[in-house]
Amino acid sequence: MTFTLPYLLDLIGVAVFALSGSLVASRQQLDLIGFGLLASLTGIGGGTLRDLIIGRPVFWIQDQTYLIVCLTAALAVYLFGPLIQRRYIVLLWCDAVGLAAYGVLGAHIARLEGLGAMPALVMGVMTATFGGLARDIVGGETPLFLKQEIYVTAALAAACAYVGLTALGVTAIWAAAASVPAGFLVRAGGIAFNWTLPRYRPRGGRQY
Repeated sequence: MTFTLPYLLDLIGVAVFALSGSLVASRQQLDLIGFGLLASLTGIGGGTLRDLIIGRPVFWIQDQTYLIVCLTAALAVYLFGPLIQRRYIVLLWCDAVGLAAYGVLGAHIARLEGLGAMPALVMGVMTATFGGLARDIVGGETPLFLKQEIYVTAALAAACAYVGLTALGVTAIWAAAASVPAGFLVRAGGIAFNWTLPRYRPRGGRQY
């Protein structure tokens, strides 16, 4: 099996998102089947949506390695999760890695399929965020993107960096090597330093 750039990024994204899904399952004290469901939903949800929209074969149906990665992550957290004292913090950092990796991967695949720069950015963000959104909704958690610190912006930053660098002629491997850490650092700032974007401030309506 050839470990190409998209394949490696896909496995990394699936693994860390599956871990984050499993950590939510541990917070909700689910059984082993619940762990597997949340790990798989989080790990492959964003990529599934991406493939369906683009019209390409769904990646985990063609290669069951992804499901094995999800179920392995679920089993590992089920067995060893009680040893992790601050599971929510671990969840946040796993999610940060997944955001950056999948933001780049979604944009990369979109460009390979012939999509323009703007659709590639949208695919990057959707690939990176949909699995986590589904995880939080099913797991009864407040979706991370609704919280104040930077979240979706990190995936967008990773996708923008990748699309911009490749447009400048940087090879895919080097563009990804720069873009994944860039997206991760943006999200890390949100976690560690509570970086935020300006929020909407409602104003009173006019009286008619």
